[in-house]
Amino acid sequence: MPPGKTPAARYAEYSGLALLLPVSTFVGYLIGYWLDKAFGTTWLRIVFLILGSVGGFVTLIRQIMRDSRDDGS
Repeated sequence: MPPGKTPAARYAEYSGLALLLPVSTFVGYLIGYWLDKAFGTTWLRIVFLILGSVGGFVTLIRQIMRDSRDDGS
């Protein structure tokens, strides 16, 4: 464990990661829904739902890669 990270800090970090994917997906959907209402379209919510999901996965993978590099694995 790196010297600056206590077990409580790690727990908080991983709890945040657990919420990252659903929240980013939901926010992407909300942005798409709002844009659909503003422009009178029906397909933007799906595009932004996918973008939110991809953004969440990218952030999740980056964090996992960073943690595995810090642990020396």
